[in-house]
Amino acid sequence: MTEPNIAALEKKVSTLMRLAEISASLNAEADLQALLNQIMATCVEITDSEAASVLLWDRQHNKLVFTASTTLNEDNELIGLAVPMDSIAGTIFTTNQPLQVDDARHDPRHYDKVDENISFVTRSLLGVPMTNKGQVIGVLEAINKRTLPWTAEDHLYMNILAAQAAVAIERAQFIQALERAYAELSELDKLKNDFIAIASHELRTPLGVIMGYASFLQDGHDPDTHEHATKVLESALKLRKIIEDMVNLRYLKQKQADLMMERLTLDDIMQGLSHETHASFDSTHHRLEIIVRDGQRHIDADYARLLMALSNLLNNAFTFTPQGGLVRVTCQCADEREAHIVVSDTGIGIEAHQLERIFEEFYQVEDHMTRRHGGLGIGLSIARAIVNAHGGRIWAESDGLGRGARFTIALPLTRD
Repeated sequence: MTEPNIAALEKKVSTLMRLAEISASLNAEADLQALLNQIMATCVEITDSEAASVLLWDRQHNKLVFTASTTLNEDNELIGLAVPMDSIAGTIFTTNQPLQVDDARHDPRHYDKVDENISFVTRSLLGVPMTNKGQVIGVLEAINKRTLPWTAEDHLYMNILAAQAAVAIERAQFIQALERAYAELSELDKLKNDFIAIASHELRTPLGVIMGYASFLQDGHDPDTHEHATKVLESALKLRKIIEDMVNLRYLKQKQADLMMERLTLDDIMQGLSHETHASFDSTHHRLEIIVRDGQRHIDADYARLLMALSNLLNNAFTFTPQGGLVRVTCQCADEREAHIVVSDTGIGIEAHQLERIFEEFYQVEDHMTRRHGGLGIGLSIARAIVNAHGGRIWAESDGLGRGARFTIALPLTRD
């Protein structure tokens, strides 16, 4: 083999290795503009050209537009410019075939408005379609080869680069779309939280007045007035519970990073729960037992959030246990790694196929048209989110309908 042939072969091997390297680099780049710049720089390098451009198909407006170019002026007038479909780039796109033009100035398909906008002269051009999954997404152009003619190697390298570019561009566009969607969802979530906060505040003010007057009338000596006021007050309390549930919706997505962790004893948790549920216990006329063993063992927890989870379990037990029924909370160490807090009741029980579903957001065991128990169906979901954020576990057990239920929260113990 002669020396020129060896040199040509070495150059080809070097370029193919370069394309292999650039493939990994392109797939690692998520920023679309940086990706396009990398594609154009590689295109110029491997074809020994003066410039390169990328045109992408705008699906929303059904047109082929300049997305990036190495020939931009200060005003970036070329970006976003649509080209006619009978132009050189348009022909490449519609035919899905490479196109070589050795004298662009005398080719009727040359769209000279581009050169006018950026004060550039296109003399020669090699363009290839960028295709991904059988769909043409754009065109890659190498412009003004420094030494004509365009070679078979130029065609080969451009086709390889275009295939790599198409995959990387689609991936980057997908990531951008996800980021935009995430930003929109975040904005919607903020609007939802703001609305709930404002609505709950506005509802609480008149509700407080209603409850105040109902309590005043309830203390009167007229039996009929007392009875009517009691019904008003009971309905107002139910409405207040719904408003509280609305405010607590944000805790359905409780994250560990949002917790305010502190070291607590199991006694601390149970004493707080006792105070938290005192009013509910008095108003529901249930028998409540709280049993604590190993009370001086420690856990790391967000005190307020953990009490919310436990209160939700107790409220659930009160709701589905007839008046006079027993609700028991037992707290103890299961082993050296976990503490178990068990809320058990003597209520209506849970069917086996419902034991997992009851933790789903807004799920109601009863049909919404005939159910006897109120609420939004988020208390158990919030409890699960809070427990999970603490690195714990929660599950339900029941021996069947009419035989009560047990809810267990398992939390990791802190090594004392």
